[in-house]
Amino acid sequence: MMGPEFLWYIPNTVEPGHRGDDRATGWGSVEYSTDLARTAEAHGWGGALLGTGWGRPDTFTLATALAARTETFKPLIAVRPGYWQPAHFAAAAATLDQLSRGRVLVNIVSGLDQPAAYGDPHSDPAGRYARTREFLRLVRRLWTEEDVTFDGEYFRVGRSTVAPRPYATGTRAHPTLYFGGASEAAERVSAAEADVQLFWGEPLDGVAERIARLKALSEEVGRRHPPLQFGLRITTVVRDTTEEAWRAAEEKVARTARSAGETAWTENGRTAAGQQRLLDLAARGEVLDTCLYTTPGTVGGKGAATTWLVGSAADVATALDNYRALGVTHFVLSDTPYQQETARVGDQLLPRLR
Repeated sequence: MMGPEFLWYIPNTVEPGHRGDDRATGWGSVEYSTDLARTAEAHGWGGALLGTGWGRPDTFTLATALAARTETFKPLIAVRPGYWQPAHFAAAAATLDQLSRGRVLVNIVSGLDQPAAYGDPHSDPAGRYARTREFLRLVRRLWTEEDVTFDGEYFRVGRSTVAPRPYATGTRAHPTLYFGGASEAAERVSAAEADVQLFWGEPLDGVAERIARLKALSEEVGRRHPPLQFGLRITTVVRDTTEEAWRAAEEKVARTARSAGETAWTENGRTAAGQQRLLDLAARGEVLDTCLYTTPGTVGGKGAATTWLVGSAADVATALDNYRALGVTHFVLSDTPYQQETARVGDQLLPRLR
């Protein structure tokens, strides 16, 4: 079994102002990204998820640069099956994994980006998830087998052997494969082929329901790998006291509302199943469980910024421990300004979790 794993987030974008970070310079530079990675390393984080998307710096290239400039930092590299061929990716990732002595983590992304911009012809959800399942299966085989022949609907290789192999230890055969998605098709992919299913910041009852369903699906699809593990990707607003944290969260929401305008809710509503589940939480209440804040989604928050855990380090640690009690062992946290909060949350929160 892997974990627990505590990761942060590096935005990897050339545009300033990401999620309200008011830093004016350095975005997209190797110096700034390296500084963020080294800050994460120095303040207890195992590594960080690297932001991805067409029109942003290439995620794999950035991961390579950061691995070369750090000692223990693990880049969680986002990969789109429509952007990479599986054999090409398997070879590149195995090489970086060897060079970094086993520090590569992989996050497979099926959601739409700008497929036409990089020549991806598959935009229908059913086709994308079927392709992702093939991609995961083939990459894993290429990492662990020799002379691989595969003839699928989307990918084919003949007598393919990856060299070098991934960096293996007694408990690790290859980089961990993370995957997200809340639709039935996405969950079947995770149940069959992923190592870790990532959830966004749903309440405990929603996460418990999904874990139970994914365990049942693992049996239904005849999973051939070690048991599926579970992770949480969420924003954490941590301050010295509960009162300070909520003041900071409310100020952030007010700033976002001013900049987002009146169309934020309708624009965010036309989106994937997982995002819609988060947006629907606001109807249940402004604060759910102990400190899960739903209001950010109503003013334009998306993805991991739709719901936040807000409070003192003790408050947020308790909330995360409640997820751990359900079986969540991988955590990808973040807040802005990135550089300041990487250190603050690492210093105040991680010792309580460990």
